[in-house]
Amino acid sequence: MKTLQGQIVDIKNKRIFNGEVTISEGKILNIEEKEHNVNQYILPGFVDAHIHIESSMLVPTEFAKIAVTHGTVATVSDPHEIANVLGIEGVNFMIDNGKQTPFKFNFGAPSCVPATSFESAGAVIDADGIKELMANPEIKYLAEMMNYPGVLFDDPEVLQKLEWAKHYKKPIDGHAPGVVGDDITKYINAGISTDHECFTYEEGLEKLQKGMKILIREGSAAKNFEALIDLLPEHYNNMMFCSDDKHPDDLIVDHINKLCARAVAKGMDVFKVLQVACINPVVHYNLDVGVLQKGDAADCIIVEDLKDFKVRQTYINGELVSDCGTSKLQTVAFKNLNNFNTSKKNVSDFRIASERSSESASLKKQIRVIEALEGQLVTNQIIEEATIDNGNLVSNTETDTLKMTVVNRYNNDQPALAFIKNFGLQEGAIASSVGHDSHNIIAVGVSDAMICKAVNLIIENKGGICAVTAFEDKIVPLPVAGIMSDQDGDTIGKAYAALDNMAKQMGSPLNAPYMTLSFMALLVIPSLKLSDKGLFNGKDFKFTDLIIK
Repeated sequence: MKTLQGQIVDIKNKRIFNGEVTISEGKILNIEEKEHNVNQYILPGFVDAHIHIESSMLVPTEFAKIAVTHGTVATVSDPHEIANVLGIEGVNFMIDNGKQTPFKFNFGAPSCVPATSFESAGAVIDADGIKELMANPEIKYLAEMMNYPGVLFDDPEVLQKLEWAKHYKKPIDGHAPGVVGDDITKYINAGISTDHECFTYEEGLEKLQKGMKILIREGSAAKNFEALIDLLPEHYNNMMFCSDDKHPDDLIVDHINKLCARAVAKGMDVFKVLQVACINPVVHYNLDVGVLQKGDAADCIIVEDLKDFKVRQTYINGELVSDCGTSKLQTVAFKNLNNFNTSKKNVSDFRIASERSSESASLKKQIRVIEALEGQLVTNQIIEEATIDNGNLVSNTETDTLKMTVVNRYNNDQPALAFIKNFGLQEGAIASSVGHDSHNIIAVGVSDAMICKAVNLIIENKGGICAVTAFEDKIVPLPVAGIMSDQDGDTIGKAYAALDNMAKQMGSPLNAPYMTLSFMALLVIPSLKLSDKGLFNGKDFKFTDLIIK
C-alpha cells in the first residue's frame, strides 16, 4: 500500500482540493481530502488517442520507456505500418512486445492493408483477416479507415470490414482529410466515429456538428493544433489529443503534456483541456485505464503545476514507472523480423529520358511537381519547366526542384520517379524505408548518382534512414521490419537527431525532413504523391503522367 499527497485534480467534478490517494494492489483504494503542505498536483495519466508506435522507430517497450517520462500512461495505437510490411504477424509482434511492459498499449486492427491497390505492400489483410483480429480481445477497435473512396462508393470488401467491427461492438476510427458535405455524412453513417485528419477549423466544426469525435493532432510532421484548438472550449466533450506520428528525437522532448501546456497558455479551462487529454479516449475506446476515481487502476501522474505540466512521477497500475524524468521501465529482448527482398540498384535506374525527338529538340518540357508543405501531410501539384541534361530530366538545386524516387522493397522492380519542391537539398541525398503506407524505399537527391547511393545504403542495411554526400554517409539502421530500431530509445533518439541535423546542413529547411519524406508516398492524402508504381493524383485517385504531353 502506498499514499500520494498533493492537490487532487478532480476532472469529473471540476475541482481541485488538498488530499491524498491511497493505492493498494494496483488500484485506487481511496481518495480523500486531507490537509498537508505538499505542493504538487495529482491527476490521471495522459492518453495519446491515435499513434503509430512504429513511427517513433522504436518497438513498443522502448517507446513506453520514453513516453512515461512525459506522463503518458496509455496509447490508442494503430499498427498499420508494420501490418503493411508483415500483415497479422506484424500486428501480433506489436501486441506481444507491448505486453512485456506495464504501459497500456491499446492496439487496433489495421483496416487498410494494403492502403490502396496503387502501391506494393508486403502483406494483405482482407475482411476475413479483420474478422480474425476483431475476435481478439487484445484488439480494441478498427483502425483508421483510410479508404474513404471505398466507403463512399460502397466497396463490398470495405463495407464488410466495417460490419465485422460493428459485429464485435468495437469503435471504428476514421481518416477523411478534406471530406465534407454529403460525402462526410455518408462516411459517418457507415459507422465511423473519429477523424484525426482535419486541417481547418471549418472542417473540424462540420464533422463535430455531424457527430464525429475530432482529434487534435500534433506530430513530428503533421501539425494541426493551431488550426483546431479553438474548437476545444465548446466541443471538449467530443475531442481528443493525438500525435499520430512522433519521431524519436521529438518524443524525448515532450508528448501529450506539451499540448496541455499550449492549450492552457491560450487561456483555456484546465478541466476541459485535461478531459480531452485524459478522459475522453478512455471513455470512447472503453480502455482499461484509470481516470483517478476510487476503484480505478492507479494510472496517475504527479506534476509540478497545471501550467507547464512538468511531470515528477508516473504510476501505472500503482507501479512507479517514471521518477523525476528517469524511466523505471526496462529494455526487453525480442526476436527480430524483417521483409526486405530487393537488390541494389544502378544509377541508370534513376534516369528519366526527356522523350525529345530531334525535330522537337528546341521545345521545353513541362512536368508535374509535388510541392511538400511544412507541417502538413497534404501536398500541392504545381507545373514547372523540366531541367534537361544530356537528354535526361534532372534535379535543379537553384529552383529547388529535386528528383525523388520510390523503390519497391518487396520485389526487384524498376524505381518510380518524380520531382519535388521544398526539400532544399544543395548536395547529396536522403532516403528512408519508412515510407507510408507500404514502407517502400523513398529518396530525394540532387543527382541520380546520389539518389542511387542513398537507396543502396538502405538496401544493404535491410532498412533505415540515411543521408549521403560525396564525402560522408550516415545511416540509422532499422532492422525490425525495416521501420524500427532494435536499440533503446535514447540511443536511437540521439542518432536520429544527428541524422536530421545532417539533412539540414545539406540544405533542407524543413523542420522534420525525414518525417515529411515518409509521407510523400502516402497516396490517401491529396493531392500529388509518388508510389512505387508511379505518380499519383490523390484527388482523382488515379495515376497521372509526370511529363505533360
